[in-house]
Amino acid sequence: MPPDTPPQRPRLALFDLDHTLLPLDSDYEWGEFTIRLGWCDRTEFGRRNQAFYDDYVAGRLDVHDYVRFATQAVCERGEAAAQAAHAQFMREVIAPAIRAEALALLQSHRDAGDEVVIITATNEFVTRPIAQALGVQHLLAVELERGGAHGWYTGAIRGTPSMREGKVQRMQEWLAARGQGWADVQSTFYSDSMNDVPLLERVDHPVATNPDARLRALAAERGWRILDLFAPTPTP
Repeated sequence: MPPDTPPQRPRLALFDLDHTLLPLDSDYEWGEFTIRLGWCDRTEFGRRNQAFYDDYVAGRLDVHDYVRFATQAVCERGEAAAQAAHAQFMREVIAPAIRAEALALLQSHRDAGDEVVIITATNEFVTRPIAQALGVQHLLAVELERGGAHGWYTGAIRGTPSMREGKVQRMQEWLAARGQGWADVQSTFYSDSMNDVPLLERVDHPVATNPDARLRALAAERGWRILDLFAPTPTP
């Protein structure tokens, strides 16, 4: 008799969000949107928002400092105003940026029977409606602490931030909650960012997606798949 075929491990398709599934940085764009709403001073907030973004790209961002800065207006305005503003943000900024290529890639994994997860260093307030718009149920984002009389966000991070090595830890916690470990699944991870090298190194199938020059060079050196998901935007 032929030997028993070992059972196939369930497959996970993991996705970064900003510049991977979206051709923009949702955290940065939310900050710019709050400036347009008049919630923040254009000169000072814009300067600090750009500085934090530059730190992220360079791999030196203090995520706790950034989240306190990025959520200050949301914390001060309260839940009702913040949710209404985010709905407008989705209509005006995010919906026009959702590309057919990203939706097709997500659907190809669903059709193959893969479980799809978005894991992002952007906070849950900004990203949960985006994940829903992309049809993704499982979101691992930076979780925000709630407190005070109204149970609204405080500006602090709850638990481990899903950034750099924190993405590996959050994935391990997510798997453990399901009674699984890395050895129990086949994992693919799509990301554009050098910040995500720890998780790209951990999965079975790393995919450098819309990578910058540094990640493109690293992926080529290590033999990782490179995917340029988004076609260049045509010039007028």
